Amino acid sequence: MLMTQTMRWFGPADPVRLMDIRQSGATGVVTALHDVPNGAVWTREAIESRQATIRAAGLEWSVVESLPVDDGIKTGRGDWSALVDAYCASIVNLAACGIRVVTYNFMPLLDWTRTDLAYALPDGALALRYEHIAVAAYDVHMLKRPGAQDDYDAATLTAAETRYRAMSEAERLRLERTIIAGLPGSEQHFDTAAFRQALGSYAGIDAQRLRANHVAFLEAVCPTAEAAGIRLVVHPDDPPFPLFGLPRVVSDEADLTALFAAVPSPANGLCFCTGSLGVRADNDLPGMIDRLGDRIGFLHLRSVQREAHGAFHEAPHLEGDAGMVEVVAAIHRLSNRSGRSIPMRPDHGHQILDDLTRTTNPGYSLLGRMRGLAELRGLERGVAAALA
Repeated sequence: MLMTQTMRWFGPADPVRLMDIRQSGATGVVTALHDVPNGAVWTREAIESRQATIRAAGLEWSVVESLPVDDGIKTGRGDWSALVDAYCASIVNLAACGIRVVTYNFMPLLDWTRTDLAYALPDGALALRYEHIAVAAYDVHMLKRPGAQDDYDAATLTAAETRYRAMSEAERLRLERTIIAGLPGSEQHFDTAAFRQALGSYAGIDAQRLRANHVAFLEAVCPTAEAAGIRLVVHPDDPPFPLFGLPRVVSDEADLTALFAAVPSPANGLCFCTGSLGVRADNDLPGMIDRLGDRIGFLHLRSVQREAHGAFHEAPHLEGDAGMVEVVAAIHRLSNRSGRSIPMRPDHGHQILDDLTRTTNPGYSLLGRMRGLAELRGLERGVAAALA
């Protein structure tokens, strides 16, 4: 059984048109109501309106990505009960419109994080890149977060200071914007002053406390999701390690196994992102699919190339460190075993060809993702034929 092939679409303001997505070979889109503020209810009328737009283009809205979890829920502070009630109301409305998979994440303040949105590859394509030294330069010398120096080793601090002093003001501003101004799909946008203030809302919240808050959230919303026939799928941390003194608790197989044991509801599921989890060499991606497959409700397929000193960049979909042949073989086994066609999207394409002259959302250019989708579709069919 083959995967259901989709692409991410950011709504009417997305420079990639629904017509483009249909011509790419995808049969559906994953999207969200990005204009609705965090913590507000997604109304049935708004959901149906977006569905009508997508269906008019000959596509289906198959997966929500993402229904934001407000930081008041993640911290367990503020009007927690009202935020949870609003989240449950959105789940009920989505189910009434026939949507069955809802993605979310539990990353504090920042969603996915990169330090370079136009990293030049040898062939002239542009990729996304993360560099830990650049993060340290921002954290210690620009953000000036109290205690930041304690989170980096001496070699990283020395390299970060050198990097900071060598940057022009324009380069420093670009780094700030890249890290905290909000990448596509991010739920919040900051400048340095606002980010420094927001960090204070997580004072005293360590990894143990954040895990407990995650479990409390799922215990509160999973009964509603289960009754409505919706699977909530958590997106792993990206990158899968702490940033800016903030814990991240959905980073490896142990984190996921503990989360599913704590909340065994079938509504508690996983968005398996090979890029996020693949940053860590200790994450065995095919093995995780074999062991956690019953929890997987959505797939993000991309590869990263790990570099020295914790850096990485987005690799072509069939190259890099993901081991995509083995990953797709594991997915094929899972699909046949469970009788499910699991929704998949190619994640984070390079800017290539005409993408280089167009306005694009970083990581979500049309041709780079279309190349990835074509490669993954071909790989899957080859794997299916070989295993048959």
